[in-house]
Amino acid sequence: MSKKKIAVLTGGGDCPGLNAVIRAVVKTANYQGYSIYGVENGFKGLVEGTMSELTLGCVSGILPRGGTILGTTNRDNPFRFMIGCDKSGEPLFADKRQEVLENLKKYEIET
Repeated sequence: MSKKKIAVLTGGGDCPGLNAVIRAVVKTANYQGYSIYGVENGFKGLVEGTMSELTLGCVSGILPRGGTILGTTNRDNPFRFMIGCDKSGEPLFADKRQEVLENLKKYEIET
């Protein structure tokens, strides 16, 4: 049986304690025998498929660091993802939920 793979994402902007939460999730997942992937730069990372496996070594020493080791943003929404601007400068949006599902499948993320 393969290891269960789960993902963690920080979205909505920065706040104190995110690195502590990430560290706790990685430690707990490791203890349970799961692989954990960090989604980089919030929901944008789900759309673009930018994830990396987080190990105990990755989270060692992150508690005193500010911000989040994964990066975060409060701008991106996979259901209304900005893809550029039209000729008049108005933003253009697209539904990127299919890309999110494909990226989760590519990394074999279950949860």
